[in-house]
Amino acid sequence: MLHLRIITPTDRTERVERVLTASAAVTHVVAFPGVARDPAGDLITCDVAREGASEVLDELRELGLEKDGSIMMERVDAVMSASADRAERRAPGFGVDAVVWDEIEHTTGEETRLSAAYLAFMVVATVIAGIGVLLDQPILIVGAMVVGPEFGPVAALCVGLVRRRPGLVRRAVTSLVAGFAVGVVVTVLTTWLLNAAGLVSKAMLLDERPLTSFIWQPDALSWVVGFLAGVAGMLSLTSAKAGTLVGVLISVTTVPAAANAAVALAYGVTDEAAGSALQLLINITAIVAAGVLTLLVQRLAWRRA
Repeated sequence: MLHLRIITPTDRTERVERVLTASAAVTHVVAFPGVARDPAGDLITCDVAREGASEVLDELRELGLEKDGSIMMERVDAVMSASADRAERRAPGFGVDAVVWDEIEHTTGEETRLSAAYLAFMVVATVIAGIGVLLDQPILIVGAMVVGPEFGPVAALCVGLVRRRPGLVRRAVTSLVAGFAVGVVVTVLTTWLLNAAGLVSKAMLLDERPLTSFIWQPDALSWVVGFLAGVAGMLSLTSAKAGTLVGVLISVTTVPAAANAAVALAYGVTDEAAGSALQLLINITAIVAAGVLTLLVQRLAWRRA
């Protein structure tokens, strides 16, 4: 279930109540006339089954509540109510399969902000992966995959393409390009510093690295894995399965590929840098293609439901 807290101008309260009471997915409707101060108006709260949330939210937005009032939405982890059980039974489909478009658009939109925290996570992840590449240590590569924040902008890019939001697409691409660029530059500088301190050397990069050589040697399976990860990642976001998303982050070679390219550039090994860049491009492209396709299929399937 989702809990909605709605502030509506007094002249639209009746229409808001009609929208809520007409939906079989809505329950626990409570109205507080005249209690809202900023923005001024009436306060209405309700619970709605995820299966019917998108339709209800679309109707509320058509009333202009975003501009003249507000619509707040939060997830309800547990509810003990026969009325809520009836609402979930009446709503078509299953909540875990439902895509609440406003929720997913807002969530992924937050991930496109080019904040200091985002850049810091990207730098830390890329440097860790760079060290893991030189040491041929998969555990460091896995750690970098988990730390890396790049899946957020990738998911936002998919949502922006499906929802036709040019602004969201533009912000997502900017965050991806800037994040990887900053991560690569800092990793190059870090590699030079570590080399000057005698902690790493070019020989470590040129040695046989059987555990991490896949990072700069892309093949057809790279696309397959990236595509499947994109499907799983988008499903984890739309169904709020955070545990699944962690597995997705570990399965795709994005940050490690950027890190390997940075280390190779630092030592002037251009062929390995090119292979890593190609691996990064293949994975990003596969994830975006899979994410867009998954969202389109979900939208089509839900409309039929």
